[in-house]
Amino acid sequence: MNLVSIRIITKDVKRLVQFYERAVTPARWLTEEFAEVATPTCTIAIGSERTMTMFGAGAASGANNHSVILEFRVDDVDKEYERLEGVLHEVVQEPVTQPWGNRSLLFRDPDGNLVNFFTPVSTEARARYGL
Repeated sequence: MNLVSIRIITKDVKRLVQFYERAVTPARWLTEEFAEVATPTCTIAIGSERTMTMFGAGAASGANNHSVILEFRVDDVDKEYERLEGVLHEVVQEPVTQPWGNRSLLFRDPDGNLVNFFTPVSTEARARYGL
């Protein structure tokens, strides 16, 4: 089994896709209401609330997540923080080294979803990721 994507349902697809394109990589638009931001290991699918009617009306609603963090391993979290200055709407935690050896930057996307950019910095953390 492989996790291939995480889908975010939003009220404003264009705004959210533009944010992830700036923060991560360009998106591939499949329809006006659905786009994918693909990395080598996983894809963030972004869809409108209307796309959820195919799965069951009301199954998900935009800007309503309070339990999931999207995490991206990056080469240098401090450089990413500098690069995204002026783009990030709400920084929850500036880059700091965590006790488990990752240097992390925690922020919210325009819908309020938590995003963590991290860089393994300790020997143990680097080994966990084969670095």
